[in-house]
Amino acid sequence: MIYLDNAATTRVAPEVFEAMAPFLQDEYGNPSSIYALAGRSAAAMETARRALADFIGAEPDEIIFTGGGSEADNLAIKGTMRKWPDGHMITSAIEHHAVLHTCKALRDEGYELTIVGVDQSGLVDPDEVREAIQPETRLISIMHSNNEVGTIQSIEEIAQIAREAEVRLHTDAVQSLGKVPLDVDELGVDMMALSAHKVHGPKGVGALYIRKGFRPESLIHGGGQERRLRAGTENVPGIVGFGRAVELLAQQGEETAERVRSLRDRLIQGITGAIDEVALSGHPTRRLPNIASFLFRYVEGEGILLSLDMHDIAASSGSACTSGSLDPSHVLLAMGYSHEAAHGSLRLSLSRYTTDEEIDTVLEVLPPIIQRLRDMSPLYPG
Repeated sequence: MIYLDNAATTRVAPEVFEAMAPFLQDEYGNPSSIYALAGRSAAAMETARRALADFIGAEPDEIIFTGGGSEADNLAIKGTMRKWPDGHMITSAIEHHAVLHTCKALRDEGYELTIVGVDQSGLVDPDEVREAIQPETRLISIMHSNNEVGTIQSIEEIAQIAREAEVRLHTDAVQSLGKVPLDVDELGVDMMALSAHKVHGPKGVGALYIRKGFRPESLIHGGGQERRLRAGTENVPGIVGFGRAVELLAQQGEETAERVRSLRDRLIQGITGAIDEVALSGHPTRRLPNIASFLFRYVEGEGILLSLDMHDIAASSGSACTSGSLDPSHVLLAMGYSHEAAHGSLRLSLSRYTTDEEIDTVLEVLPPIIQRLRDMSPLYPG
């Protein structure tokens, strides 16, 4: 199988699986207990916490492990806003639903919400964020990079605006981890959500960076785990796996990202050169190195995916969280594309395991697939 849906999830790296295995069997101690078996679990968990903290330029006690990126987003947004019941928040129209739906749920509870738009490349204008700030604004939540089209936002500039207004800034960096440099001090963010399964770690484990000096309200009450911000016995095997995945990212450095970027560029050039009536969605240069997102006229994305699957190629038409929906991407609609254009989307996302031969195969099979689907369409003028 040729797997090009790595923005949805990634395969667990062999080294990660190997690191996790002992904590699924022999090293099964609860890290909150005081005997030696438990102590080894606690120590392994803290090693993972330090690995993640070092990778993003944070302190270990600024890392809270969660059940995934969505929970990390919820903790940041709900945990912040519930400190100020009359507060106002700002987000963008292209956020992952873990952010957008959370903000809208709080709006339904009575909080004020401003949703800023984006241009056709998917970029948020920092000046629009500045103009949206009110005296009651408590939180700005803008994603670091978009999961569907790969556009990278001007988080540093937005962070400066937030600091000047004394407003907290949260960013969802789930897609960015391991793809582009992430340093919390250089970015200037107060909170940052991360996830393991986007970087060849296990599913069901994420993290929230919280800058020292701020403490959101807890969403899950119970024991005192994770600095009393996330009650419940920790997922030790998952956390160990997350830590090992981050260690691998640190070892691979920029070389892997450059190789993936080169494959992505060849994919973009090959598709746009061989197929007419196709557009690359997202910013042409400010984009993640592993995502190539296209819009094909006169075809449906679902038909493309089913046809690719017949060739054992896995891809996506957008976010995995809405793949079962017939509605067009809210991201593409926010970028100004019509419903018709948005329905013809295809996202190909690469990983460190993607090969030149796999890209060759996609470039060979995709053009005839598009032509066949267009020949079946009553709208196609050709």
